[in-house]
This record gives sequence, structure tokens and C-alpha cells, in this order.
Amino acid sequence: MTTGTGRPLRADARRNREKILSAAVRVFAEDGLEAHLERIAKEAGVGSGTLYRNFPTREALIEAAYRNELSRLCDAAPELLATMPPREALRAWMGRFIDYATAKLGMADALRAVVDSGVNPYAHSRELMMTALTSLLDAATAAGTIRSDTSPGDMFAALTGVALASGKPDQRDQAERLLDLVLDGLRYGTAG
Repeated sequence: MTTGTGRPLRADARRNREKILSAAVRVFAEDGLEAHLERIAKEAGVGSGTLYRNFPTREALIEAAYRNELSRLCDAAPELLATMPPREALRAWMGRFIDYATAKLGMADALRAVVDSGVNPYAHSRELMMTALTSLLDAATAAGTIRSDTSPGDMFAALTGVALASGKPDQRDQAERLLDLVLDGLRYGTAG
């Protein structure tokens, strides 16, 4: 992560930025467009000046919070594959997809306001998620732990369906059960 001048952010500045983005997701999910930036700064444990230095407008903060959630999801794929067997990595990523979808659904009103301002926070989102999902599916297929006829598009549709049906925080237990059912469906049968 770099500053606007191309210099890397100091470790404390990077931590503050992450705390602000995490707090923003929570507060926008709870309060929607009525969210106060001062509350976000307080929950992040930073001053308002720090928040505004990083994010000069509400829209910039909302967009950055969304993109941070997307990056956390997509960046998790290689990390999970490096530390877990492929099928377990896929299942862990599926849970993270629900975390991402829950955050996105919670921020829906705030994200609509960003879109209305002429910014598209979703540019390249699907492409990035499909790349991450493809790597996980390819690894699990190569390991022989999921069926070989599973397309990334179908898997993405299944995950989106689970998120739409059970993407609220109070539905997490149901979402986990549905993810297990989806993964179990990938285990049995083979292509052709």
C-alpha cells in the first residue's frame, strides 16, 4: 500500500487505514446513509483528521471500504491454498465469500450512493472473484477432491444464491449449512 506520492505507507498509517475501513463496513451496515463519519473514526480509534486525510469524502470511504472487502476475499485464495488442502481451502474461501456478501449487503444503500455519484465501485469485482474461485476449483479438481465438471460460473452462482438467501448476520448458521451442502454436491460424481 502506498501514499499518493508512491511512497509506502508507514506501518502505523497502514494499521489506521485498515481500522478505519473495518469500522466503516460495520457502521455503514448498521446505519446506512445516516452513518456519521465521526462515529467511524471513534470506532476505529483514530481522530477525525486521520479519517479525512485518508478519505476526503464519504464516497471515497465507502468505495475504499468495499474494495478492501473485495481484496480481502480475493487475496485469501492463494493464502488458503498455501496453508490448507485444496478442498478445505475452497470451503474456507466460501465462508469468506459469505462474509464479503454480508458486508456488501449491509452497505447496499451507501454503495448505491457511490454509484449515483458516478463512481462504479464494482468495476472488475466479478473478474477478480472469478480468478480467485478458479484457482481454488482448479486446485481441488487436480487433487481429485471435487468433481471435474464444476465451472467457476456455476460455483459463483451457487455462492451468490446462498448469500442472497442467507446473507444476513443472523442467518450465518444457515449459510454455513448451505455452503456445506454445496461443497458436498461437488464431491460426488465425475464429468462425462
